[in-house]
Amino acid sequence: MEKIAVLTSGGDSQGMNSAIRAVVRTGLAHGYEMIGIKRGYKGLMENDFITLGSKDVSDILYRGGTFLQSARSEEFKTEAGQNKAINNLKKHGVDYLIVIGGDGSYRGAQSLAKRGIKTYGLPGTIDNDIPLTDYTIGFDTTLNVVQDAISNLRDTMSSHERVSVIEVMGRNCGDIALQGGIASGVDAVLIPEFDYDIKAIANQLSQGFERGKTHSIVMVAEGVATAKEVASFIEEHSNLDTRPTVLGHIQRGGTPSAFDRLFTSRMGHMVIELINDGVTGVALGMEKNEITYHTFDEIFKAQNIVNKKLYKVFQDLI
Repeated sequence: MEKIAVLTSGGDSQGMNSAIRAVVRTGLAHGYEMIGIKRGYKGLMENDFITLGSKDVSDILYRGGTFLQSARSEEFKTEAGQNKAINNLKKHGVDYLIVIGGDGSYRGAQSLAKRGIKTYGLPGTIDNDIPLTDYTIGFDTTLNVVQDAISNLRDTMSSHERVSVIEVMGRNCGDIALQGGIASGVDAVLIPEFDYDIKAIANQLSQGFERGKTHSIVMVAEGVATAKEVASFIEEHSNLDTRPTVLGHIQRGGTPSAFDRLFTSRMGHMVIELINDGVTGVALGMEKNEITYHTFDEIFKAQNIVNKKLYKVFQDLI
């Protein structure tokens, strides 16, 4: 009986558990033995392997995070670390390895693929910053978390006639800020992909209050500046009471949305089909509502580009 191992690596995201469940149950249905590797590549090097049955993945569909846990590992980037990992995979007789994670996790999977390990990737990151997929695991849930947080902040900002500057995740990708901003009706969005004029934004906010607004909200991606820096500048140039809020790791929490549960279930099922078909060295995603796949080389050659049309939508709506 062939063996399939699955691990989660890097930052956790809502829907990872759903993806693990889909991989394990589909694999079992197709006659594979399923193995879980705890704590990502660190656990892979330290031989932290467990057998997974159908019952082991019960009641995790609706839970955020990853029950296999995750960790970052500098050692795995070295040849010695990868040798440890490969030796452990061979010792356990693992035929296929499925990695759920972001850019760094994919690079690890690509390294193993180049050394003969049959690897597969599922895009597990809330930042939505993996090329050649419209969505990544947890992104939709994160948008809902951000939207709820903004709704709560709007209530208190209105009571005190304040400006709120909200910092969200997205070091190199502004999708959370942009799409969360559109969904929440914020007044300004600062993202890495587009230049901005902070003085013009401060002036725009002042004019809004002069027209009778009782609150304003500015969304900033962490890759642009901190909420504290932006709030200080706006207050200095507008004389408006401005408060910073950093949502931080709260964005990674919460039960996965219906979209993320369905998305991960479809990908988890398809990756087993790819194994059956002899396709290897690929990562899955969604394009135009279809589950698709590309080689790791194709993904790293591509560029993740923010949706310029959505940015225009935002500008026309403010």
